[in-house]
Amino acid sequence: MIIKDNPVCGMLGIDYPVFQGGMAWVADAELAAAVSNAGGLGLIAAMNSNGEQLREQIIKAKTLTDKVFGVNLMLMSPYIEEAVNVVCEEKVKVVTTGAGNPAKYMEQLKGAGVKVICVVASVALAVMCERMGASAVVAEGCESGGHVGETTTMALVPQVVDAVNIPVIAAGGIADGRGMAAAFMLGASGVQMGTRFLTAKECNIHQNYKEKVLKAKDIDTIVTGKKLGHPVRALKNHMTREFAKMEQNPETTSDELEAMGAGALRRAVKEGDVKDGSCMCGQIAGLVNDELTCKEIVESIVKDAAELIGERI
Repeated sequence: MIIKDNPVCGMLGIDYPVFQGGMAWVADAELAAAVSNAGGLGLIAAMNSNGEQLREQIIKAKTLTDKVFGVNLMLMSPYIEEAVNVVCEEKVKVVTTGAGNPAKYMEQLKGAGVKVICVVASVALAVMCERMGASAVVAEGCESGGHVGETTTMALVPQVVDAVNIPVIAAGGIADGRGMAAAFMLGASGVQMGTRFLTAKECNIHQNYKEKVLKAKDIDTIVTGKKLGHPVRALKNHMTREFAKMEQNPETTSDELEAMGAGALRRAVKEGDVKDGSCMCGQIAGLVNDELTCKEIVESIVKDAAELIGERI
């Protein structure tokens, strides 16, 4: 089930159905290559990069791995058309899409032989993506870090599985073999993890950020940004608590909130500002207690999940 005849592994040519989340400012060429070398699917975050910045990361990843890796396309990016062109030109084999509707780019991507896998937070969006030709969907529950929907992974995944005829990858609240086994019991064909890879040795986020994740407990995340229409889950700190207070104040304008959040993730990732930066992280952080290589993370999770399910690998 996990390895033998797995539809995701067969479709993408990977060893294990384990995706690394396409986290902005985090998912760079080095992390993506390390996950792919470990047998999973590493992803480079295109985020708001222009075409040439993204191309540099793709070319770098090609020097670090001969395995399949992908790109996460943020459809709200002002450079999305450049990013799509570069993905096609560089013959990237798979993309995941988020923060928007990929319909406009499906023909171009599929015409270039790119497998398109859409990140969805609802059944309706999953069905729409299947109709427009997606190869699979990532059903992401609200336990995840970063931009979140309203439905939990436990509730979302089986409903998406029942609604579509393409493979479903479960995401949100998965960090060990138990989570992976549970995802398969819900009908998923693979898992995507973001928070678990934040403390990978190949992850280039600032050590302050890593330490904050390692020390986090189950109740240490908060969701802000609902007033802006794009809620985000991050670790509690001075910035997120102040943001929450401002958000609850009816006199606070959207412009003020946008200004407060601008650059916050970069400050945490690059500068190690864990007081006034945004340390995006999922609720599963309480289970992330060590720094391991991507190979150790992937192989241990797959091994433990297979044992729980009763599959020999």
